[in-house]
Amino acid sequence: MKLSEMVKKLGGVLDGDGAIEISAVAGLDEAGVGDISFLSNPKYATQVATTKASAVIVPADWDRPATCALVRVKNSDQVFALAAELFYEAPPKPAAGVHPSAVVAESAHLGEGVSIGAHCTVEEGVSIGANTIISANCFIGYKTLIGQDCFLYPLASLREFTEVGDRVIIHNGAVLGSDGFGYAVQADGSRTKIPQIGKVVIEDDVEIGANVAIDRARFGKTRIGKGTKIDNLVQIAHNVVIGEHSVLCGQAGISGSSTIGSRCILAGQAGLAGHLTIGDGAIIGAQAGVMKDVPAKDFVIGSPAMPHLQAKKMIANMITLPKLKEKVKRLESQQGR
Repeated sequence: MKLSEMVKKLGGVLDGDGAIEISAVAGLDEAGVGDISFLSNPKYATQVATTKASAVIVPADWDRPATCALVRVKNSDQVFALAAELFYEAPPKPAAGVHPSAVVAESAHLGEGVSIGAHCTVEEGVSIGANTIISANCFIGYKTLIGQDCFLYPLASLREFTEVGDRVIIHNGAVLGSDGFGYAVQADGSRTKIPQIGKVVIEDDVEIGANVAIDRARFGKTRIGKGTKIDNLVQIAHNVVIGEHSVLCGQAGISGSSTIGSRCILAGQAGLAGHLTIGDGAIIGAQAGVMKDVPAKDFVIGSPAMPHLQAKKMIANMITLPKLKEKVKRLESQQGR
């Protein structure tokens, strides 16, 4: 595709030869002739001058030298995503119908255009909305409800009574509705299982990554709000409630009965204690250990988590401790003379 044609599709201002042929997308450091790349993080700005890409998508106010054609746009990250779609070869969409090896209960209701892949199990009382795709080896438990236009990748498991809205994507190996981690401690120190009689509710337009575990509620509902995106290997415990359009990055863990607001960000390996409230728009830094409530729009890091400016000051002070220790030794030595 000629670069000029691509710019017409993507928008922006072309600075360079529009006749260049673009055949793929790539990162700045790995791109070659025929590739288009992008810059969204200023950290990599110097690579624009050294990249071998034929063209680079840059912010509209870019004023540094470059050895290739530039496409100036308002949001380079977003436009590059659109460029990637132009070259993405999607796998064939599975045909509607039930694979001969699948086991589907007679009482299950399948909407128009539903596809059930090989070796799936769909239990009694399940309802699956129109055009939803259930890939191979998925398990859909008793009386689970799945909306329209959803996509379940292979080996996803939805336990009994789980509710899933429309346009939800669930990746390989995710488990929704497994029992919450609840036990009663007996006088002798042993633990007996507390029945987990609640359910999991996933609202519209949620995406759930590979090997995510979302526990059913002890009673009531574990709820994931509309538009929330969950990365791989995230653990969400029983009775957790997450608001709309939040982001949970890889290996984050949320203990039971905590509430996460809307448009929050939990960075990788963030850990939250139970029964906490995280306000709307809050950001939890990577590997933060959150042990108390976080106000709306706050940004906390560290373990125990604290406001990021306070944490940075503490880290800076810790770095100077060895020098301070040596200074104290010298002063003590001088006093002892």
